Amino acid sequence: MSAFKVTMLASGSKGNSALISTGKQNFLIDMGISCRALTTRLKEVGFCAEDLDAVFLTHEHTDHISGLGTFTKKYAVPIYSSEKTWRAILSKMPQIERKNCRIIAGGVRCGEVEVSSFEIPHDAVDPHGYVLKCAGSKCAYITDTGFVTETVRQAAEGADTLILEANHDIEMLKNGSYPVYLKQRILSTRGHLSNESAGHFLANLSRVPEKIFLAHLSQENNLPSLALNTVQNILNSASLFNDTRIFVASQTRIVKDY
Repeated sequence: MSAFKVTMLASGSKGNSALISTGKQNFLIDMGISCRALTTRLKEVGFCAEDLDAVFLTHEHTDHISGLGTFTKKYAVPIYSSEKTWRAILSKMPQIERKNCRIIAGGVRCGEVEVSSFEIPHDAVDPHGYVLKCAGSKCAYITDTGFVTETVRQAAEGADTLILEANHDIEMLKNGSYPVYLKQRILSTRGHLSNESAGHFLANLSRVPEKIFLAHLSQENNLPSLALNTVQNILNSASLFNDTRIFVASQTRIVKDY
């Protein structure tokens, strides 16, 4: 059984934030909703901001940092990201209170949890995903990635819990209302993973995680049922589905695995 419990507070192009807990420690990945919305959703699942041991930021896009300015002024919680990402964030949000800003250079140990960062291909300054390890369990967070590099694959290998982007259905995107430049950006190697790419990525791992969260779904170019069915069908075709539990994260409601 995994040492980690995951609560997806928000996931999608309008804001992302995930709470990952061990029972003793609590970590937030990204803060792409307002501070008020964040604290409200934390309260709904029995937490408050003061319960957080650290926050980890993947990159500087607004849907991952929008609540940061207010949060840094109200709460004394360490917030980690890469140096380049911090520079990009501070150029966009100079009002941030800097005393709790921390640079993660590869990894950091927070109590019983070891957190490491890894590079992902996305159109940001220095985007990263995260791996958390505790008591023999591994949780990986991989969103906003245009394709699966060897580094990304290694981050997911051996994870019992995986938060993985399934952003769009390719045909819905191609036939949808987005302008051509935006379609090309999403489909590029620095864009977002499709449902199909997420499914094949999972099928090519040496072991499918026990718990999978499909995350960062497009509200315009995807459907929760479509993302779930696409991934399940690929895993079933490879005879890999077994006892894996798959959750579909939402922009508007909390999704948790407990």
